[in-house]
Amino acid sequence: MNVAITGAHIVPVTAEPFDGTIVLTDGRISALGPDVDVPEGHEVVDAAGAWVLPGFVDAHVHLGVWEEGEGWAGQDTNEMTDPVMAGARALDAINPFDQGFDDAVMGGVTAVNVNPGSGNPIGGLTVAIKTWGRIVDEMALRSPSGLKAALGENPKRVYGEQKKTPSTRLGTALVIRRAFTEARNHAAKDDAGGNLVHEALLQVLNREIPWRQHCHRADDIATAIRMADEFGYELVLDHGTESWKIADLVGGRGIPVLYGPLIVTRSKVEVRDRSLAAPGILDRAGSPVSLITDHPVVPIEYLVTQAALAVREGMDADAALRAITINPARVMGVADRIGSLEVGKDADVVLWTGNPLELAQRVLRTWVSGEQIYSWDAEAGPVWAKRF
Repeated sequence: MNVAITGAHIVPVTAEPFDGTIVLTDGRISALGPDVDVPEGHEVVDAAGAWVLPGFVDAHVHLGVWEEGEGWAGQDTNEMTDPVMAGARALDAINPFDQGFDDAVMGGVTAVNVNPGSGNPIGGLTVAIKTWGRIVDEMALRSPSGLKAALGENPKRVYGEQKKTPSTRLGTALVIRRAFTEARNHAAKDDAGGNLVHEALLQVLNREIPWRQHCHRADDIATAIRMADEFGYELVLDHGTESWKIADLVGGRGIPVLYGPLIVTRSKVEVRDRSLAAPGILDRAGSPVSLITDHPVVPIEYLVTQAALAVREGMDADAALRAITINPARVMGVADRIGSLEVGKDADVVLWTGNPLELAQRVLRTWVSGEQIYSWDAEAGPVWAKRF
């Protein structure tokens, strides 16, 4: 159904906020502005001063591959039988009926990047998807959207316990270098076709998709940068817990940092220096910052909570909104479709009672691709569109 939301405070993210109307036509944003007329045949939703924002975007989750409340049966995050799983695809393990997808929609999150885990030096291909649908193929925005890799504690623990390489940080770097070198050598001989590992790695080497580097400690971040310089790929830092310690280096190179999760305990050595102030430090240093939940590590509906806490600790409020909208959309390679309110973009739109950085506010309605899939009724509670 085509919709015109009138009387709204509209926050486009990439432009100045204004009071006015936004029009959703055939799944796209067809008009927005302070003096927009309602087209014929459009349902009118009177926002009565409520806030309209683009759907939030979380660029690092395990939605659908690490299902809540399912135990081992719903745990498909890591294929920890080979250190190099570049050919594995998160797409093939996502259950769209995981409860977390509903939580995302209720929290205003309409798109995510689903990653394999960090148990392997090279974990597999990521996928950018919307948070509503019956099968993942219908939800996909970009596949693949990156290749997940890991430095630090996780891979050395996993394979050290198996008495296999890698059991150290230097062994993990060796595994990654060896894989890239083999892929490059095979490409030079024109015989990479049919080898799924090499094909995935060549997409990174050809800068078709980013290298999504899980790392926490500052020394691991330096290793990530060193290897990116060696092989020339596009580097994205996932987590980057201690990146604030070398913010001048990271920000000076304009390296995107997907920081978080923020509201967690210091569960292992390499995350003990995580900081709510870090996103603001990185933003001021010039790094395109995104905030992530690592769902289900932090439940995805608390993405905006993390943004609010980052603002409390010094991050600019506009930068915090960019960190959960346009910045992650750019990292995922889908900013032409989502992440801001602009004519021609997908109608992934959320109506809030007020400023979402004020934690007492709630989502009133969520549209994905122009379809209203969720609304909040004061008496009835959540109201959902039919999925099947």
